[in-house]
Amino acid sequence: MNRKYFFFDIDGTLTDNKTGKVVESAKQTIQKLKDNGHFVAIATGRAYYKTIKIAKEIGVDHIVSNGGAAITINNELIENKPLPHDKAVAICKQIEELGYGILIATNDSIDVTMLNDHFINQVGFRKEPTRYFLDKSLSYENIKDIYKIYISIPREKEVDFSLLNSLGHIRFVEEYLTFQHDRKDEGIKKVIKYLNGRVEDVVVFGDDYNDLVMFNDEWTSIAMGNACEELKQKASFITKENIDNGIQYACQHFGWIEKVK
Repeated sequence: MNRKYFFFDIDGTLTDNKTGKVVESAKQTIQKLKDNGHFVAIATGRAYYKTIKIAKEIGVDHIVSNGGAAITINNELIENKPLPHDKAVAICKQIEELGYGILIATNDSIDVTMLNDHFINQVGFRKEPTRYFLDKSLSYENIKDIYKIYISIPREKEVDFSLLNSLGHIRFVEEYLTFQHDRKDEGIKKVIKYLNGRVEDVVVFGDDYNDLVMFNDEWTSIAMGNACEELKQKASFITKENIDNGIQYACQHFGWIEKVK
């Protein structure tokens, strides 16, 4: 059997969205894939620091994180690039002019910096552990690195935001918009090149809009049964829902692991 290179999204693919826990059959399937000689990695929009724990839990040593801008091979972080600086600064300036709050991740951690408290006043605190630093003298141009930007613009007001599509973005929660890298496909290709593998042997699993970019015609793309319709339309194969052993089902279907007798 040809060695395959598997890349799994986390939220809604490996994990149950209701509990946040890894689906047990997914964890077991990953171990079987490794036992069969396949390469297994995570591919996520999550920051690197947020991905390490779950990677250890499921026994995965390779990660494409930060939306494809961070590469980890054999538990070694090879690179982790911030957003394009000029575009990130332009977004912050326009959002400030529109009167919405901004949080800026200036490194790969739970820390965010803010010029004022507009974000918190408008939408409250973020939905995950965050440390907030207020800097009233903050100059966007002087920030060395910008990894992510969180803005409190309502969905219905996005029409006023002309720079919306200048960088990758997603609304993980309804209250605020997140700007982050949207280049999982590029991250996957970098890993394959590093390993001297073949892109046609890549297999990706995903469920949501931020997985669209990694559903590439060059390889096998598998949508979970709980995936958004747009992703299913791009998929090579649609499996069962993640909590209904969807990862296991797909891997058995293609013969990458043996069916349970």
